[in-house]
Amino acid sequence: MKELIIATQNEHKMKEYKEYFSEYKVLSLNDIGFVGEIDETGETFEENSLIKAKAVSEWLKSQDKCVPVIADDGGLCVDALGGAPGVYSARYAGNHDAKANRMKLLHELKGANTRNAHYTDVLTKYYPDGHYVVGVGHTYGRITYKEYGDTSFGYDCIFYSFDLHKTFGKSTKQEKNKVSHRGRALVELLKNDSK
Repeated sequence: MKELIIATQNEHKMKEYKEYFSEYKVLSLNDIGFVGEIDETGETFEENSLIKAKAVSEWLKSQDKCVPVIADDGGLCVDALGGAPGVYSARYAGNHDAKANRMKLLHELKGANTRNAHYTDVLTKYYPDGHYVVGVGHTYGRITYKEYGDTSFGYDCIFYSFDLHKTFGKSTKQEKNKVSHRGRALVELLKNDSK
């Protein structure tokens, strides 16, 4: 069975990838023993996704392994804030504190004329020979005025999905996966990879 490396340590993401790439032996960074830090210095999701995929691919080559790598980068983009928090979604309040990030966002949207927003995810599949394909996915909604539902994951409890007519925080995992930006990016990546 062919191997595919996913540049993540997130087990939730890994379950999703294993469903999409069932014909592969799908391995995480933990599985391959990758312990280095990757500096996400890009100014766009596309740049950061490519940086991660290429860094892991180069590390694999140093271990004499030639295996494709998939990396993603994504976040929340709010129209009234010019696309912020964007690439800084996870550390919008200066750290990786989801509650602090949400509170900062809600504060900055006080008095805003629009609360429309979207999640974007960019996936890069990087091959050992240096060529790569990209898939981009979006899901649209608006930012609520307070938290609704499960508050344990990112901005989900303040993101009202236009597809689901409720916040992601009040949605089941299955409902969210059907309309998620990552799921849509994966579909596009598979389509682009088969060309």
